[in-house]
Amino acid sequence: MRRIPVFFLVLAMAGFTGADPVRVQITTGGHPYDPSFYSLFEHEGLSVTVNPHPSGFLRDLRKSADVLVLYDLADTTGEEERRNLEAFLESGRGLVVLHHAIADNWQWKWWYQEVVGGRFLMGQDGEMPRSAAKANEVIRARPVADHPILKGVGTLNLLDETYNGMWISPNSRVLMETDNPNSNKPVVWIGPWRKSRVAVIQLGHGPAAHRDPGYRKLVHNAILWAAGRLD
Repeated sequence: MRRIPVFFLVLAMAGFTGADPVRVQITTGGHPYDPSFYSLFEHEGLSVTVNPHPSGFLRDLRKSADVLVLYDLADTTGEEERRNLEAFLESGRGLVVLHHAIADNWQWKWWYQEVVGGRFLMGQDGEMPRSAAKANEVIRARPVADHPILKGVGTLNLLDETYNGMWISPNSRVLMETDNPNSNKPVVWIGPWRKSRVAVIQLGHGPAAHRDPGYRKLVHNAILWAAGRLD
């Protein structure tokens, strides 16, 4: 896999004449991924910073980002990091959780219960066993709600990775579902957090998803909605 720089800045503003660009911080780390992931952010109106672990949450994110996009697989355990995440979400800034980032902070109850509204269990927790992942699965994801994030997306048919045995909060609002037997039914949902906008997209393992027009539209819509630019 091509080496990704520890920190770089991408400006996707060519020809942009609207409002100020949405400032997006992407945080990665803890899980390999294909560089095709970065093509998801090739949109006018986005100003994108990639800041992976361990530096991603070591500063006040409110000063530099409107939306935090997570594509990492790493627990946030430091007090300063947690304070920065909490302050960011308390301030009304948006959050988009993609694919394996659903396993982030799987033992931090505030995070998975109040904010994300779901979690991939990385180990046994009481009577709940570890969640399961299966690659190279065909996932047909269909809309089950009317929401701005789904505008222009339609039904997705992706070669992707399923997650099963996840915990999903009854307070989450499910937007898309699949009938793949190796997957939890919900694959896109809105988290229960009410002080800012939180979108969770289970899909997005590799190039087959990253290059799919419907998936690209879904991610872009989620970012705009989380930033309060899409209603």
